[in-house]
Amino acid sequence: MKLIFLLMSAALFLSGCAKNYTDFSCINNKIAKIKAQKKWNPPAQVDEYLYQGKKVFLFSSDCCDQYHYLYDENCNVICAPSGGFTGHGDGKCTNFINEAQHIRLVWKDDR
Repeated sequence: MKLIFLLMSAALFLSGCAKNYTDFSCINNKIAKIKAQKKWNPPAQVDEYLYQGKKVFLFSSDCCDQYHYLYDENCNVICAPSGGFTGHGDGKCTNFINEAQHIRLVWKDDR
């Protein structure tokens, strides 16, 4: 009986864990493609945010004056909230800075 209880408790605990970015294969694939390149300057970085009730991922760009694209969990581009010539992105999600909640740094290229 104790064994059944322990097994069920472990199953509930493990199934209740929050999703890690490693669950998102397209995000991992994008990171792997960056890792296969020469190190960016500034170094590449991926941050996870909660934006409009959804998990999103902000990828830095590989050089100045380029957009920093925001992707959903399926790697669909939502917008570019920052970067570009003005530094204010593509203008499609101007509320991102005020509404998005930073969850965590997913990955930074520390090579």
